[in-house]
Amino acid sequence: MEGEPVNVNEFQELARQALPKIYYDYYSGGAEDEYTLKQNVEAFQGITIRPRILVDISRIDLSTTVLGYKISAPILIAPSAKHKWAHPEGEVATARAAAACDTIMILSYRSTCTIEEVASSCNAVRFFQCYVYKRRDISANLVQRAERCGYKAIVLTVDSPRLGRREKDIKNKMVNPQLKNFEGLVSTQVSTDDGSNIEAFDANTAFDASLSWKDIGWLRSITNLPVLLKGVLTHEDACVLDIKRVA
Repeated sequence: MEGEPVNVNEFQELARQALPKIYYDYYSGGAEDEYTLKQNVEAFQGITIRPRILVDISRIDLSTTVLGYKISAPILIAPSAKHKWAHPEGEVATARAAAACDTIMILSYRSTCTIEEVASSCNAVRFFQCYVYKRRDISANLVQRAERCGYKAIVLTVDSPRLGRREKDIKNKMVNPQLKNFEGLVSTQVSTDDGSNIEAFDANTAFDASLSWKDIGWLRSITNLPVLLKGVLTHEDACVLDIKRVA
C-alpha cells in the first residue's frame, strides 16, 4: 500500500501485510462461516446520518461519560486477546494508547500482559472483562485483583456459554500462548496438540454453561465495582436487564 493509511480499512490491510498469517487470521476471523462477523460490518454500513442544516457547528464536543468517567468520544477499546502477537509490549501499549486518546480500555481476561502490569503502565480509567467459571475461585481471584489494581468496573461476557468453532484457527493449528493472568490458578503450559488448542481453557472446559441471573448476584457480592453485562443481543433481554437493574 502506498502512502500513510487514512482509514480503518487501510490500517487493517497494513496489519495483514505485517503480521504472520496465523495471527492475522486470529484477529480478523470469526466463528464457523463468519456470517455474524460479516453481518456486523454490514449493519454499520447501513447506518445513515441525517444531517440538520443551519446549526452552529463552530464548537463541536464529542465527549461523553461512561459510569461518570469523561471520555473524549463515545468510543471504548473493547476487550480483545493476545496483543503481544501484534506488538511486543502487548496490552501495556494498548493501555497507553487509550490513555493518550482519553478513552477507556477494557482489558481481556485473555491478555498477554497481567492485570497488574496493565494497571501500572499509566494513569487512566480502565475496566476488566471476564467470564464466570465453573471454578468460582478463579473468577473471584481475577475480579478482586482488578479491583485492588484500580480498575473501575467489571465487564461480564454473557453471550458465550460456548465459544464458536473458529475454523481458521483450526486450519492454522493455532496454539495458545501462556495465559499469565491464570498463573498459580490453573496450568498455563502451552499445548502443541494437533489442531487448534484455542479452546484449551474456554467455554467447553471452564466456562459455566449454567450461567444465569443468580450468578450475577454472586458476582456483585464479591466486588464493590459496578458490573456491566457484555453481549445483550435482544430487546427482550434488555428489558429484563432494565427491570433487574431497577430492582
